[in-house]
Amino acid sequence: MMGYFLALMSVLLVSGAQLIMKWAMVELPLVNRPYELITAVITLTPGAIALLAGLFAYVCSMGCWFLALRRMALSKAYPLLSLSYVLVWAAAIWLPWLHESFSMGKLVGVCVIFIGLLFVCIPGKKR
Repeated sequence: MMGYFLALMSVLLVSGAQLIMKWAMVELPLVNRPYELITAVITLTPGAIALLAGLFAYVCSMGCWFLALRRMALSKAYPLLSLSYVLVWAAAIWLPWLHESFSMGKLVGVCVIFIGLLFVCIPGKKR
């Protein structure tokens, strides 16, 4: 059970990291303006803080992932990563500052991912 908990924590952290870093990339100056970008990072603008928070969330996610892999089979853990696609897609549409649009085709794709995840992770009958 602890393995599933750690794997889900990893998924939540990496999903949060994606969302935070997307916002950071919108807020920070473009890389073709290196002086402005470096200044923004050094002065810890909100975009730079979000970038650092996103990177920290990635590191924490990897830590949870390593611990999860010690406790559960890779064949069960790895499919759980696809849950992040579902979470990030839903949150990107729901959070207005990310300016993502809804489409029925994307919803169908996310549903297929989720159904596939259920097939892999729900235990079947033992013979």
